[in-house]
Amino acid sequence: MWWAIVVSALIGYALGSVQFGIIVGRITRGVDIRDYGSGATGATNVIRTSGAKAGVLVIILDIAKGIAPVYIGIALGHAASIDHDARAWAAAAGAFAAVCGHVWPIWAGFRGGKAVASGFGAALAMNPLAAVALIPIAAIVVAGTRTMSLMSITMAPAMAVLFMVLAALGISPWAYAAYATGASAIILYKHRPNISRLLAGTEPRIGRGGEKRGDVAAPVVREETAARR
Repeated sequence: MWWAIVVSALIGYALGSVQFGIIVGRITRGVDIRDYGSGATGATNVIRTSGAKAGVLVIILDIAKGIAPVYIGIALGHAASIDHDARAWAAAAGAFAAVCGHVWPIWAGFRGGKAVASGFGAALAMNPLAAVALIPIAAIVVAGTRTMSLMSITMAPAMAVLFMVLAALGISPWAYAAYATGASAIILYKHRPNISRLLAGTEPRIGRGGEKRGDVAAPVVREETAARR
């Protein structure tokens, strides 16, 4: 059992460390997105610096990066001939390691993103119906506030609570609840600056806040934004 959990975690961390935001940012704009906006490598900062199309691509890739470790962990569990609950722990270990890899990537100097998309991807693989049930709530928050960070801050604990309830009802393994709780804690931890700005009323809304870090007088203007103005 233990070798499956350890190997799953190592593979999950390696996959999570792949920073699609950096890759897409360099391909589409020739910049390191960590030098712009929030400095994070996730889709929100890619949207701010490289446009909506690039951001959607990163969302898809990061979600896939969260999905893959879950299935890898389950496959390793089967290879180790362990029971369903033990396989769930292997999947959860891989998923949590992928979140850690996204936030603290070994391939990118331990400067990553906030793991919202990859964290959701893992939840989607663990329980598709539960994960999809969170989407309308997220859409309402974004539509009502046009603030991606508020959606992330809201959905992370909601995911943890939902998976805890499902585990208590015997619908989902406790391993998945443990993953959701741990991932939620990391996501909230990484959003501390956003929480401070939300309280101060200075948090950028969607499409804003893409200036080069340390140079607010030099905004990165995206082609898509310019076309709409």
